[in-house]
Amino acid sequence: MYTIGPEPLVLNAIEDIVRHRRPLVLSEAARQRLRASCEYLRSKIADGIALYYGVNTGFGALCNVRITGSDIAQLQMNLLLSHAAGMGRAVPPEIARLMLLLKVKSLSYGHSAVRLEVVERLLAFFNEEILPVVPEQGSLGASGDLAPLAHLSLPLAGLGEVEWQGERLPASAVLARKGWQPLSFEAKEALALLNGTQFSTAYAVWCLLEGRRLLEVADLNAALGYEAFLCHRAPLDERLHRIRPHAGQIKVAQNIRRWLEGSALDEVPKEHVQDPYSFRCVPQVHGASRDALQHVEQVVLTEINSVTDNPNVFPDSDAILSGGNFHAQPIALALDFLALALSEVGSIAERRIFQLLSGQRGLPPFLAPKPGLHSGMMIAQYTAAAIASQSKVLCMPASADSIVSSNGQEDHVSMAANAGVKALQVVQNTERLLAIEFMVAMQALDFRLPLRSSERIEALRARYREVVPHLAQDRILSTDMEQTVVFLRTALS
Repeated sequence: MYTIGPEPLVLNAIEDIVRHRRPLVLSEAARQRLRASCEYLRSKIADGIALYYGVNTGFGALCNVRITGSDIAQLQMNLLLSHAAGMGRAVPPEIARLMLLLKVKSLSYGHSAVRLEVVERLLAFFNEEILPVVPEQGSLGASGDLAPLAHLSLPLAGLGEVEWQGERLPASAVLARKGWQPLSFEAKEALALLNGTQFSTAYAVWCLLEGRRLLEVADLNAALGYEAFLCHRAPLDERLHRIRPHAGQIKVAQNIRRWLEGSALDEVPKEHVQDPYSFRCVPQVHGASRDALQHVEQVVLTEINSVTDNPNVFPDSDAILSGGNFHAQPIALALDFLALALSEVGSIAERRIFQLLSGQRGLPPFLAPKPGLHSGMMIAQYTAAAIASQSKVLCMPASADSIVSSNGQEDHVSMAANAGVKALQVVQNTERLLAIEFMVAMQALDFRLPLRSSERIEALRARYREVVPHLAQDRILSTDMEQTVVFLRTALS
């Protein structure tokens, strides 16, 4: 069980929480802050003098319209209903799960004036695996991820739909089965739930977690390619990387050297003087993507451990401040950078696939035992090329765009949500490209027998061949590729 409160959350903890379904509990410090912020806001509203955006005023371009008395509660429900305007496919369950976690984390600081029971209901949804159905389209990434977060919040009030126990159900039905009363909202509560970057940041977190894993697979694949293509080891020499000491470059060369340690294939005489860039420059290319993801991680960690709704209350200094922490520009830029970095990993993988299938260095064309009669893995490269090309198109930066909304009040937006949806597709594309490369490299490596690679690689090959046998004659490759995707998800853990 993890305790959520004002203390910083690190990425490894989030990964453990979401991948292993760890339950959450709110810390006592968070409970105290939540109570204090609600009491403070109630006292300020009771004064009935000042206007506070979204608390006793309208929203967006209607921010100068005063709301009084019993209409304050109705204002919050109207906000929830009117902003649930998303469209498109439902976000994947891992994204919905992260949205719940990140919303709880942001509210736990006590700067949002949300009652304890609202946060505890979010925690209950997370712990009971009741995942709101959230459409992926509708957020501009400024003024918060409004439409997606409205859909995330609807089930708290018994509205909208949820995924629970493998079914898509009305939220009201699930609340009834749990014996939970639908929540109503007090001043600012719906606004706090809808404001924030938790949709965009959930995509960033998941893409980053998957990206880190895929970088390890990419280095493994490069090591397999070095072996199968009989590459020179000089490009991995630590002396080369010491004189251009980018951290990622050094790490990649080190990773590949470790995979290759003790390989008999290193001793094979080589007639060629140099290798293609897709092999020789792996440390530089994979390393640059590693460094990019390190930057993205710093941005994402800051965002995870931040308050991103508006306005914010500061009881200790007697202030209610309206600002722009909901603007997701940091996440938009980071997501675009992440997509580009992982697309490049997929792009160079596709080139190594091409080289391994080209019939060079003693390998048969398309790695077919009887080329001509059999096509071997020829069309696997076609698929890889199509996927790599799609990723390149998806790397058009969403953050370069902005469209004015709310009658000109919200005149610059980040488009972080679009960046997140695109980045996830690039992550999935890169995973498939690396799976194809792994399958091809293992097939090529089989043709080097009886010479063997390192103990680590040979142990991995033995495990893989229990799942996907050597391609001795043409068969449906799609099945092999999908099985390879699944194999690689746990192969290095």
